Amino acid sequence: MSSKKQALGKGAPGTDQAAAHSEAFWPIMIALFFGSFFSTLASSTINIALPVLQRDFNTDLNTIQWVMTGFMLAMGTIAPVTGYFGERFSYKRLYVFSLAGFTLASVFCALSNTVATLIAFRTLQGVFCGVIVPSAMAVIYQVIPREKQAVAIGIWSASAMLAPAIGPTLSGWILEHVSWHWIFWMNLPIGIIAIIMVQLFMPYYRMKVPQSFDGIGFITVIASSASILIALSQGRAWGWTSAGTLSLLIGGLAVLGLFLWRELTAKSPLLNLRVFRSGRYTMALVITCILNISLYSGMMMTPVFLQNIQGVSPMDAGLILLPSSLAMAISMPFVGKLYGKVGPRVLTIIGLSMVALGSLPLSWLSVNTPHSYLLWCMVVRSLGIGLTMMPASNYGMEQIPKELSGHASSINNWTRSAFGSFAIAIFTAIMSSRSATHAQELAAGGLRDKVQIQMSAVTMGVDDVYLIATCIAAAAIPVAFFIRKHKKGPSAPAEQVVLEPQKA
Repeated sequence: MSSKKQALGKGAPGTDQAAAHSEAFWPIMIALFFGSFFSTLASSTINIALPVLQRDFNTDLNTIQWVMTGFMLAMGTIAPVTGYFGERFSYKRLYVFSLAGFTLASVFCALSNTVATLIAFRTLQGVFCGVIVPSAMAVIYQVIPREKQAVAIGIWSASAMLAPAIGPTLSGWILEHVSWHWIFWMNLPIGIIAIIMVQLFMPYYRMKVPQSFDGIGFITVIASSASILIALSQGRAWGWTSAGTLSLLIGGLAVLGLFLWRELTAKSPLLNLRVFRSGRYTMALVITCILNISLYSGMMMTPVFLQNIQGVSPMDAGLILLPSSLAMAISMPFVGKLYGKVGPRVLTIIGLSMVALGSLPLSWLSVNTPHSYLLWCMVVRSLGIGLTMMPASNYGMEQIPKELSGHASSINNWTRSAFGSFAIAIFTAIMSSRSATHAQELAAGGLRDKVQIQMSAVTMGVDDVYLIATCIAAAAIPVAFFIRKHKKGPSAPAEQVVLEPQKA
Protein backbone atom coordinates (compact mmCIF):
# COMPACT_ATOMS: atom_id res chain seq x y z
CA MET A 1 0.00 0.00 0.00
CA SER A 2 1.46 3.34 -1.04
CA SER A 3 2.56 5.76 1.64
CA LYS A 4 1.36 8.62 -0.54
CA LYS A 5 -2.20 7.35 -0.92
CA GLN A 6 -4.15 4.70 0.86
CA ALA A 7 -7.77 3.75 0.37
CA LEU A 8 -9.64 3.57 3.63
CA GLY A 9 -10.48 -0.07 4.15
CA LYS A 10 -8.94 -1.14 0.84
CA GLY A 11 -6.81 -4.22 1.02
CA ALA A 12 -7.25 -7.80 2.13
CA PRO A 13 -10.82 -8.63 3.05
CA GLY A 14 -11.97 -9.27 6.60
CA THR A 15 -9.44 -8.48 9.31
CA ASP A 16 -7.27 -6.16 7.18
CA GLN A 17 -10.24 -3.96 6.34
CA ALA A 18 -11.39 -3.89 9.98
CA ALA A 19 -7.87 -3.01 11.10
CA ALA A 20 -7.72 -0.11 8.64
CA HIS A 21 -11.04 1.19 9.91
CA SER A 22 -9.95 0.86 13.54
CA GLU A 23 -6.62 2.55 12.83
CA ALA A 24 -8.30 5.56 11.19
CA PHE A 25 -11.20 6.00 13.61
CA TRP A 26 -9.59 7.54 16.69
CA PRO A 27 -7.13 9.94 14.97
CA ILE A 28 -10.01 11.35 12.91
CA MET A 29 -12.30 11.63 15.93
CA ILE A 30 -9.59 13.39 17.99
CA ALA A 31 -9.21 16.01 15.26
CA LEU A 32 -12.97 16.50 14.88
CA PHE A 33 -13.53 16.60 18.64
CA PHE A 34 -10.90 19.24 19.24
CA GLY A 35 -11.93 21.50 16.36
CA SER A 36 -15.63 21.33 17.21
CA PHE A 37 -14.95 21.87 20.91
CA PHE A 38 -12.99 25.02 20.11
CA SER A 39 -15.67 26.62 17.94
CA THR A 40 -18.53 25.68 20.27
CA LEU A 41 -16.65 26.92 23.36
CA ALA A 42 -16.16 30.30 21.71
CA SER A 43 -19.86 30.35 20.83
CA SER A 44 -21.16 29.39 24.28
CA THR A 45 -19.08 31.82 26.31
CA ILE A 46 -20.87 34.85 24.86
CA ASN A 47 -24.39 33.94 26.02
CA ILE A 48 -23.84 34.78 29.67
CA ALA A 49 -21.99 37.98 28.72
CA LEU A 50 -25.02 39.59 27.05
CA PRO A 51 -26.16 41.55 30.15
CA VAL A 52 -22.57 42.74 30.73
CA LEU A 53 -22.18 43.80 27.10
CA GLN A 54 -25.56 45.52 27.27
CA ARG A 55 -24.33 47.64 30.19
CA ASP A 56 -20.83 48.29 28.85
CA PHE A 57 -22.05 49.45 25.45
CA ASN A 58 -25.06 51.24 26.98
CA THR A 59 -27.54 49.62 24.61
CA ASP A 60 -30.78 47.67 24.84
CA LEU A 61 -31.44 43.91 24.68
CA ASN A 62 -32.90 44.12 21.17
CA THR A 63 -29.57 45.51 19.91
CA ILE A 64 -27.15 43.37 21.91
CA GLN A 65 -29.01 40.17 21.01
CA TRP A 66 -27.58 40.67 17.51
CA VAL A 67 -24.26 39.49 18.95
CA MET A 68 -25.98 36.09 19.01
CA THR A 69 -28.44 36.59 16.15
CA GLY A 70 -25.82 37.84 13.69
CA PHE A 71 -23.62 34.89 14.58
CA MET A 72 -26.46 32.42 13.99
CA LEU A 73 -27.56 34.14 10.78
CA ALA A 74 -24.02 33.94 9.40
CA MET A 75 -23.80 30.26 10.35
CA GLY A 76 -27.03 29.57 8.53
CA THR A 77 -26.31 31.50 5.36
CA ILE A 78 -22.77 30.18 4.86
CA ALA A 79 -23.62 26.53 5.54
CA PRO A 80 -24.98 25.86 2.01
CA VAL A 81 -21.53 26.61 0.54
CA THR A 82 -19.82 23.97 2.67
CA GLY A 83 -20.76 21.08 0.40
CA TYR A 84 -19.32 22.80 -2.68
CA PHE A 85 -16.05 23.97 -1.12
CA GLY A 86 -15.57 20.69 0.74
CA GLU A 87 -15.78 18.82 -2.55
CA ARG A 88 -13.68 21.40 -4.37
CA PHE A 89 -10.76 21.77 -1.92
CA SER A 90 -11.25 18.78 0.43
CA TYR A 91 -12.87 18.90 3.83
CA LYS A 92 -9.54 18.90 5.63
CA ARG A 93 -8.36 22.12 3.97
CA LEU A 94 -11.78 23.70 4.46
CA TYR A 95 -11.76 22.71 8.14
CA VAL A 96 -8.30 24.19 8.75
CA PHE A 97 -9.21 27.39 6.87
CA SER A 98 -12.39 27.85 8.90
CA LEU A 99 -10.56 27.28 12.21
CA ALA A 100 -7.94 29.87 11.23
CA GLY A 101 -10.62 32.37 10.18
CA PHE A 102 -12.55 31.82 13.40
CA THR A 103 -9.42 32.47 15.45
CA LEU A 104 -8.62 35.69 13.56
CA ALA A 105 -12.20 36.93 13.91
CA SER A 106 -11.93 36.34 17.67
CA VAL A 107 -8.97 38.71 17.80
CA PHE A 108 -10.99 41.41 16.03
CA CYS A 109 -13.90 40.85 18.45
CA ALA A 110 -11.54 41.40 21.39
CA LEU A 111 -10.37 44.68 19.85
CA SER A 112 -13.92 46.00 19.25
CA ASN A 113 -14.75 49.30 20.96
CA THR A 114 -18.30 49.80 19.67
CA VAL A 115 -21.33 47.54 19.65
CA ALA A 116 -21.49 47.80 15.84
CA THR A 117 -17.95 46.47 15.33
CA LEU A 118 -18.50 43.71 17.89
CA ILE A 119 -21.65 42.56 16.08
CA ALA A 120 -19.83 42.73 12.75
CA PHE A 121 -16.90 40.59 13.86
CA ARG A 122 -19.16 38.17 15.75
CA THR A 123 -21.03 37.76 12.49
CA LEU A 124 -17.70 37.02 10.79
CA GLN A 125 -17.06 34.42 13.48
CA GLY A 126 -20.39 32.88 12.58
CA VAL A 127 -19.35 32.61 8.94
CA PHE A 128 -16.37 30.42 9.83
CA CYS A 129 -18.24 28.49 12.52
CA GLY A 130 -20.94 27.75 9.95
CA VAL A 131 -18.32 25.89 7.94
CA ILE A 132 -16.79 23.98 10.87
CA VAL A 133 -19.91 22.09 11.95
CA PRO A 134 -21.14 20.68 8.60
CA SER A 135 -17.56 19.91 7.55
CA ALA A 136 -17.08 17.74 10.63
CA MET A 137 -20.38 15.96 10.06
CA ALA A 138 -19.52 15.33 6.40
CA VAL A 139 -16.17 13.78 7.37
CA ILE A 140 -17.91 11.40 9.78
CA TYR A 141 -20.43 10.17 7.20
CA GLN A 142 -17.89 9.95 4.38
CA VAL A 143 -14.91 8.39 6.15
CA ILE A 144 -16.15 6.60 9.28
CA PRO A 145 -17.61 3.10 8.63
CA ARG A 146 -21.39 3.01 8.87
CA GLU A 147 -21.39 0.60 11.80
CA LYS A 148 -19.37 3.13 13.84
CA GLN A 149 -21.17 6.29 12.78
CA ALA A 150 -23.62 6.37 15.71
CA VAL A 151 -20.74 6.16 18.20
CA ALA A 152 -18.76 8.73 16.20
CA ILE A 153 -21.67 11.17 16.18
CA GLY A 154 -22.09 10.61 19.92
CA ILE A 155 -18.42 11.43 20.57
CA TRP A 156 -18.47 14.43 18.24
CA SER A 157 -21.74 15.70 19.76
CA ALA A 158 -20.17 15.39 23.21
CA SER A 159 -17.59 17.98 22.15
CA ALA A 160 -20.39 20.33 21.15
CA MET A 161 -22.08 19.75 24.52
CA LEU A 162 -18.95 19.74 26.72
CA ALA A 163 -18.01 23.22 25.57
CA PRO A 164 -21.30 24.78 26.73
CA ALA A 165 -20.83 22.91 30.01
CA ILE A 166 -17.68 24.81 30.91
CA GLY A 167 -18.29 27.85 28.69
CA PRO A 168 -20.74 29.77 30.91
CA THR A 169 -18.71 29.14 34.07
CA LEU A 170 -15.45 30.10 32.35
CA SER A 171 -17.14 33.16 30.88
CA GLY A 172 -18.52 34.10 34.30
CA TRP A 173 -15.07 33.88 35.87
CA ILE A 174 -13.56 36.01 33.08
CA LEU A 175 -16.33 38.62 33.36
CA GLU A 176 -15.96 38.79 37.14
CA HIS A 177 -12.16 38.87 37.37
CA VAL A 178 -10.90 40.29 34.07
CA SER A 179 -13.09 41.73 31.28
CA TRP A 180 -15.31 40.50 28.46
CA HIS A 181 -12.46 41.06 25.96
CA TRP A 182 -10.71 37.94 27.28
CA ILE A 183 -13.65 35.81 26.22
CA PHE A 184 -12.26 36.36 22.72
CA TRP A 185 -8.54 36.63 23.52
CA MET A 186 -8.50 33.11 24.97
CA ASN A 187 -9.50 31.75 21.55
CA LEU A 188 -6.08 32.62 20.10
CA PRO A 189 -3.99 29.87 21.79
CA ILE A 190 -6.90 27.39 21.66
CA GLY A 191 -7.36 28.03 17.94
CA ILE A 192 -3.68 27.48 17.19
CA ILE A 193 -3.74 24.15 19.08
CA ALA A 194 -6.90 23.08 17.24
CA ILE A 195 -5.34 23.81 13.84
CA ILE A 196 -2.24 21.77 14.75
CA MET A 197 -4.41 18.84 15.90
CA VAL A 198 -6.38 18.84 12.65
CA GLN A 199 -3.20 19.03 10.57
CA LEU A 200 -1.71 16.08 12.42
CA PHE A 201 -4.69 13.74 12.59
CA MET A 202 -7.31 14.53 9.96
CA PRO A 203 -6.69 12.81 6.59
CA TYR A 204 -6.71 14.62 3.29
CA TYR A 205 -9.27 13.17 0.87
CA ARG A 206 -11.67 14.11 -1.89
CA MET A 207 -14.56 12.13 -3.30
CA LYS A 208 -15.30 14.24 -6.37
CA VAL A 209 -14.74 17.75 -7.72
CA PRO A 210 -17.85 19.82 -8.55
CA GLN A 211 -18.17 21.22 -12.06
CA SER A 212 -19.11 24.80 -11.19
CA PHE A 213 -20.11 27.18 -8.41
CA ASP A 214 -23.79 28.11 -8.22
CA GLY A 215 -23.43 31.85 -7.64
CA ILE A 216 -27.12 32.57 -8.19
CA GLY A 217 -28.05 30.01 -5.56
CA PHE A 218 -25.59 31.47 -3.07
CA ILE A 219 -26.86 35.04 -3.54
CA THR A 220 -30.51 34.04 -3.27
CA VAL A 221 -30.05 31.96 -0.11
CA ILE A 222 -28.19 34.81 1.63
CA ALA A 223 -30.74 37.42 0.54
CA SER A 224 -33.74 35.33 1.59
CA SER A 225 -32.33 34.30 4.98
CA ALA A 226 -31.23 37.83 5.87
CA SER A 227 -34.53 39.41 4.80
CA ILE A 228 -36.71 37.02 6.78
CA LEU A 229 -34.55 37.22 9.92
CA ILE A 230 -34.41 41.02 9.94
CA ALA A 231 -38.17 41.17 9.52
CA LEU A 232 -38.69 38.81 12.46
CA SER A 233 -36.22 40.56 14.75
CA GLN A 234 -37.39 44.11 13.96
CA GLY A 235 -41.09 43.34 13.56
CA ARG A 236 -41.97 44.40 17.10
CA ALA A 237 -40.16 47.74 16.78
CA TRP A 238 -41.41 48.50 13.26
CA GLY A 239 -44.85 46.95 13.70
CA TRP A 240 -45.75 43.50 12.34
CA THR A 241 -48.03 45.02 9.69
CA SER A 242 -45.70 47.87 8.72
CA ALA A 243 -44.51 48.23 5.14
CA GLY A 244 -40.90 47.46 6.06
CA THR A 245 -41.69 44.25 7.92
CA LEU A 246 -44.12 42.91 5.33
CA SER A 247 -41.81 43.84 2.44
CA LEU A 248 -38.89 41.95 3.97
CA LEU A 249 -41.03 38.93 4.83
CA ILE A 250 -42.74 38.67 1.44
CA GLY A 251 -39.55 39.50 -0.45
CA GLY A 252 -37.54 37.00 1.59
CA LEU A 253 -40.05 34.21 1.00
CA ALA A 254 -40.16 35.02 -2.73
CA VAL A 255 -36.36 34.90 -3.03
CA LEU A 256 -36.33 31.68 -0.99
CA GLY A 257 -38.73 30.20 -3.55
CA LEU A 258 -36.37 31.32 -6.33
CA PHE A 259 -33.47 29.65 -4.52
CA LEU A 260 -35.37 26.37 -4.20
CA TRP A 261 -36.32 26.44 -7.89
CA ARG A 262 -32.72 27.19 -8.86
CA GLU A 263 -31.31 24.33 -6.81
CA LEU A 264 -33.80 21.85 -8.28
CA THR A 265 -33.00 22.83 -11.87
CA ALA A 266 -29.25 23.63 -11.81
CA LYS A 267 -26.83 21.06 -13.24
CA SER A 268 -24.40 21.62 -10.35
CA PRO A 269 -26.54 22.95 -7.47
CA LEU A 270 -25.07 24.69 -4.47
CA LEU A 271 -27.28 22.40 -2.38
CA ASN A 272 -28.58 19.14 -3.72
CA LEU A 273 -32.14 19.32 -2.41
CA ARG A 274 -32.86 15.82 -3.65
CA VAL A 275 -31.77 14.58 -0.23
CA PHE A 276 -35.32 15.49 0.83
CA ARG A 277 -36.53 12.52 -1.18
CA SER A 278 -35.53 10.58 1.93
CA GLY A 279 -38.54 10.76 4.24
CA ARG A 280 -36.33 9.76 7.17
CA TYR A 281 -33.97 12.66 6.55
CA THR A 282 -36.85 15.14 6.28
CA MET A 283 -38.55 13.86 9.44
CA ALA A 284 -35.31 13.97 11.41
CA LEU A 285 -34.63 17.52 10.21
CA VAL A 286 -38.06 18.66 11.38
CA ILE A 287 -37.44 17.18 14.83
CA THR A 288 -33.97 18.73 15.21
CA CYS A 289 -35.23 22.15 14.09
CA ILE A 290 -38.04 22.03 16.66
CA LEU A 291 -35.53 20.95 19.29
CA ASN A 292 -33.23 23.83 18.35
CA ILE A 293 -36.02 26.34 18.85
CA SER A 294 -36.68 25.00 22.33
CA LEU A 295 -32.95 24.83 23.09
CA TYR A 296 -32.34 28.50 22.31
CA SER A 297 -35.16 29.59 24.61
CA GLY A 298 -33.09 28.32 27.53
CA MET A 299 -29.81 29.70 26.24
CA MET A 300 -31.33 33.14 25.79
CA MET A 301 -33.78 33.51 28.68
CA THR A 302 -32.05 31.83 31.64
CA PRO A 303 -28.95 34.11 31.83
CA VAL A 304 -31.18 37.17 31.41
CA PHE A 305 -33.45 36.04 34.24
CA LEU A 306 -30.60 35.16 36.61
CA GLN A 307 -28.59 38.33 36.08
CA ASN A 308 -31.17 41.00 35.29
CA ILE A 309 -33.94 39.86 37.64
CA GLN A 310 -32.25 37.98 40.47
CA GLY A 311 -29.03 40.01 40.38
CA VAL A 312 -26.78 36.94 40.14
CA SER A 313 -23.17 37.57 39.12
CA PRO A 314 -21.97 36.18 35.76
CA MET A 315 -19.76 33.67 37.60
CA ASP A 316 -22.62 32.38 39.73
CA ALA A 317 -24.95 32.25 36.73
CA GLY A 318 -22.39 30.06 34.97
CA LEU A 319 -22.16 27.75 37.97
CA ILE A 320 -25.95 27.41 38.10
CA LEU A 321 -26.01 26.43 34.42
CA LEU A 322 -22.98 24.13 34.68
CA PRO A 323 -24.74 20.93 35.90
CA SER A 324 -27.27 20.99 33.06
CA SER A 325 -24.59 21.42 30.42
CA LEU A 326 -22.44 18.68 31.97
CA ALA A 327 -25.44 16.34 32.03
CA MET A 328 -25.95 16.92 28.33
CA ALA A 329 -22.28 16.39 27.47
CA ILE A 330 -21.84 13.26 29.60
CA SER A 331 -24.98 11.64 28.18
CA MET A 332 -23.88 11.92 24.55
CA PRO A 333 -21.37 9.02 24.30
CA PHE A 334 -23.82 6.73 26.13
CA VAL A 335 -26.61 7.74 23.75
CA GLY A 336 -24.37 6.72 20.85
CA LYS A 337 -24.06 3.22 22.33
CA LEU A 338 -27.77 2.98 23.19
CA TYR A 339 -28.69 3.95 19.66
CA GLY A 340 -27.82 0.54 18.26
CA LYS A 341 -29.60 -1.30 21.10
CA VAL A 342 -32.94 0.47 21.56
CA GLY A 343 -33.18 2.42 18.30
CA PRO A 344 -33.80 6.11 17.58
CA ARG A 345 -37.56 6.18 18.19
CA VAL A 346 -37.44 5.29 21.91
CA LEU A 347 -34.57 7.69 22.58
CA THR A 348 -36.20 10.55 20.66
CA ILE A 349 -39.63 10.16 22.31
CA ILE A 350 -38.13 10.00 25.81
CA GLY A 351 -35.81 12.92 25.06
CA LEU A 352 -38.51 15.21 23.67
CA SER A 353 -40.78 14.36 26.61
CA MET A 354 -38.00 15.35 29.03
CA VAL A 355 -37.44 18.63 27.18
CA ALA A 356 -41.14 19.46 27.50
CA LEU A 357 -41.32 18.35 31.15
CA GLY A 358 -38.21 20.35 32.02
CA SER A 359 -39.46 23.47 30.22
CA LEU A 360 -42.96 23.56 31.70
CA PRO A 361 -41.91 24.31 35.32
CA LEU A 362 -39.74 27.13 33.96
CA SER A 363 -42.93 28.86 32.84
CA TRP A 364 -43.85 29.21 36.54
CA LEU A 365 -40.81 31.27 37.59
CA SER A 366 -41.17 34.12 40.05
CA VAL A 367 -38.72 36.83 41.08
CA ASN A 368 -37.70 34.76 44.15
CA THR A 369 -37.56 31.30 42.55
CA PRO A 370 -34.80 29.23 44.26
CA HIS A 371 -31.73 28.52 42.16
CA SER A 372 -32.02 24.79 42.91
CA TYR A 373 -35.45 24.77 41.25
CA LEU A 374 -34.02 26.37 38.12
CA LEU A 375 -30.99 24.06 38.15
CA TRP A 376 -32.99 20.82 38.21
CA CYS A 377 -35.39 22.00 35.52
CA MET A 378 -32.44 22.82 33.28
CA VAL A 379 -30.85 19.42 34.01
CA VAL A 380 -34.02 17.61 32.90
CA ARG A 381 -34.20 19.77 29.76
CA SER A 382 -30.55 19.18 28.91
CA LEU A 383 -30.75 15.41 29.39
CA GLY A 384 -33.73 15.42 27.05
CA ILE A 385 -31.78 17.38 24.46
CA GLY A 386 -28.88 14.94 24.81
CA LEU A 387 -31.20 11.97 24.30
CA THR A 388 -32.81 13.53 21.22
CA MET A 389 -30.21 15.44 19.21
CA MET A 390 -27.85 12.62 18.24
CA PRO A 391 -30.50 9.94 17.46
CA ALA A 392 -32.53 12.34 15.33
CA SER A 393 -29.47 13.56 13.41
CA ASN A 394 -28.01 10.09 12.83
CA TYR A 395 -31.40 8.61 11.89
CA GLY A 396 -31.70 11.13 9.10
CA MET A 397 -28.13 10.88 7.85
CA GLU A 398 -27.35 7.14 7.95
CA GLN A 399 -28.95 6.19 4.66
CA ILE A 400 -27.87 9.29 2.72
CA PRO A 401 -25.32 8.20 0.07
CA LYS A 402 -21.74 9.16 0.86
CA GLU A 403 -21.51 11.42 -2.17
CA LEU A 404 -24.52 13.44 -0.92
CA SER A 405 -23.57 13.51 2.77
CA GLY A 406 -21.78 16.87 2.40
CA HIS A 407 -24.94 18.43 0.96
CA ALA A 408 -27.13 16.76 3.60
CA SER A 409 -24.96 18.00 6.46
CA SER A 410 -24.90 21.50 4.93
CA ILE A 411 -28.69 21.57 4.74
CA ASN A 412 -28.89 20.22 8.27
CA ASN A 413 -26.70 22.98 9.66
CA TRP A 414 -28.32 25.65 7.47
CA THR A 415 -31.84 24.94 8.63
CA ARG A 416 -30.90 24.40 12.27
CA SER A 417 -28.94 27.66 12.37
CA ALA A 418 -31.73 29.53 10.62
CA PHE A 419 -34.34 28.22 13.04
CA GLY A 420 -32.03 29.03 15.94
CA SER A 421 -31.69 32.60 14.67
CA PHE A 422 -35.43 32.89 14.21
CA ALA A 423 -35.97 31.51 17.71
CA ILE A 424 -33.67 34.09 19.29
CA ALA A 425 -35.35 36.92 17.37
CA ILE A 426 -38.87 35.71 18.09
CA PHE A 427 -38.27 34.91 21.76
CA THR A 428 -36.64 38.30 22.32
CA ALA A 429 -39.57 40.04 20.67
CA ILE A 430 -42.10 37.96 22.61
CA MET A 431 -40.38 38.59 25.93
CA SER A 432 -40.20 42.34 25.32
CA SER A 433 -43.78 42.55 24.08
CA ARG A 434 -45.26 40.40 26.83
CA SER A 435 -43.21 42.18 29.51
CA ALA A 436 -44.65 45.52 28.37
CA THR A 437 -48.17 44.08 28.45
CA HIS A 438 -47.67 42.58 31.90
CA ALA A 439 -46.25 45.89 33.19
CA GLN A 440 -49.40 47.69 32.06
CA GLU A 441 -51.60 45.03 33.69
CA LEU A 442 -49.69 45.24 36.98
CA ALA A 443 -49.89 49.03 37.02
CA ALA A 444 -53.60 48.91 36.23
CA GLY A 445 -54.01 46.41 39.08
CA GLY A 446 -52.78 48.99 41.61
CA LEU A 447 -49.06 48.17 41.90
CA ARG A 448 -47.08 51.42 42.25
CA ASP A 449 -43.47 50.36 42.82
CA LYS A 450 -41.84 50.82 39.39
CA VAL A 451 -38.89 48.54 40.16
CA GLN A 452 -41.19 45.78 41.34
CA ILE A 453 -43.39 46.25 38.27
CA GLN A 454 -40.42 45.96 35.94
CA MET A 455 -38.94 42.89 37.62
CA SER A 456 -42.27 41.10 37.84
CA ALA A 457 -43.22 41.98 34.28
CA VAL A 458 -39.92 40.72 32.82
CA THR A 459 -40.20 37.51 34.85
CA MET A 460 -43.71 36.95 33.51
CA GLY A 461 -42.39 37.61 29.99
CA VAL A 462 -39.73 34.92 30.53
CA ASP A 463 -42.48 32.58 31.77
CA ASP A 464 -44.43 33.15 28.55
CA VAL A 465 -41.38 32.27 26.44
CA TYR A 466 -40.83 29.02 28.34
CA LEU A 467 -44.50 28.09 27.97
CA ILE A 468 -44.20 28.52 24.20
CA ALA A 469 -40.98 26.48 24.22
CA THR A 470 -42.82 23.72 26.10
CA CYS A 471 -45.58 23.62 23.48
CA ILE A 472 -43.03 23.53 20.66
CA ALA A 473 -41.15 20.58 22.21
CA ALA A 474 -44.43 18.75 22.88
CA ALA A 475 -45.48 19.26 19.25
CA ALA A 476 -42.47 17.21 18.09
CA ILE A 477 -43.39 14.15 20.17
CA PRO A 478 -46.13 12.86 17.80
CA VAL A 479 -43.69 13.20 14.89
CA ALA A 480 -41.17 11.00 16.72
CA PHE A 481 -43.67 8.11 16.80
CA PHE A 482 -43.25 7.78 13.02
CA ILE A 483 -39.56 6.93 13.46
CA ARG A 484 -38.94 3.26 12.83
CA LYS A 485 -36.07 1.09 13.98
CA HIS A 486 -34.36 -0.31 10.94
CA LYS A 487 -31.66 -2.71 9.96
CA LYS A 488 -28.62 -0.72 9.02
CA GLY A 489 -27.00 -1.55 5.73
CA PRO A 490 -23.30 -2.00 5.09
CA SER A 491 -20.93 0.86 4.56
CA ALA A 492 -20.63 2.28 1.09
CA PRO A 493 -17.71 0.93 -0.94
CA ALA A 494 -14.49 1.95 0.73
CA GLU A 495 -12.81 2.73 -2.59
CA GLN A 496 -14.94 5.87 -2.91
CA VAL A 497 -12.94 7.62 -0.17
CA VAL A 498 -9.21 8.12 -0.69
CA LEU A 499 -7.04 9.25 2.19
CA GLU A 500 -3.77 11.04 1.53
CA PRO A 501 -2.15 11.43 4.97
CA GLN A 502 1.00 13.11 3.61
CA LYS A 503 -0.85 16.13 2.23
CA ALA A 504 -1.58 19.27 4.24
